[in-house]
Amino acid sequence: MYAAQPDGDMTIPAVNPAWLSDDKVRREVDYWSDEKPGTIIVDPWARYVYYILGDNRAIRYTAAVGKEGRGFAGTAYIPMKREWPRWTPTANMIKREPEVYEPLRGGMEGGLDNPLGARALYLYRNGRDTLYRIHGTPYPWTIGTADSSGCIRLYNQDSRDLYDRVETGAKVIVLRRDQFGRGTVPPGTPLPTPPADDLSVAAPEATADTEAGIEAGI
Repeated sequence: MYAAQPDGDMTIPAVNPAWLSDDKVRREVDYWSDEKPGTIIVDPWARYVYYILGDNRAIRYTAAVGKEGRGFAGTAYIPMKREWPRWTPTANMIKREPEVYEPLRGGMEGGLDNPLGARALYLYRNGRDTLYRIHGTPYPWTIGTADSSGCIRLYNQDSRDLYDRVETGAKVIVLRRDQFGRGTVPPGTPLPTPPADDLSVAAPEATADTEAGIEAGI
């Protein structure tokens, strides 16, 4: 499942077993939801992404979540998705660390070192880009952790699996903190208590990737 995977002209590296644990592995789980199959539910507080299968079942992916990943909640949809997407650093990133990001001002082509990883799903609401992304990562050791920045990051193997399942136009629901654990227990059962908030919430930031014709976030 997490072995090296040939992918066009590239090969997704295997995930080191040391970075995998039973709770991080992609799996089918019980998930009580009335949403139709193909819907994605993101629980950033639990660091899980669920792909609804129907009949109270879902595929669960473990995520790394940055503060931007907690800066959006509610319903969105996916008008587009990209393989090996381009990435552009934000103006604030360039300002904070010009020695690192100034050379990338014009954008970074997709590849093994690209922060968006192997696949990216772009979330829109009311026809506008939310700047919220579900994407892969070249940093698999971060999966399952809270990070200082970024949206919702998956193992590249998982981003590819989810990408292949998701149809353009799919509905996405991002849960609030008070909805932590929703769907993981039967209806009528009290929801689990969310963990202490270990990240401050900030609105996601991005700059226009004019060559690709999309907004590029992290």
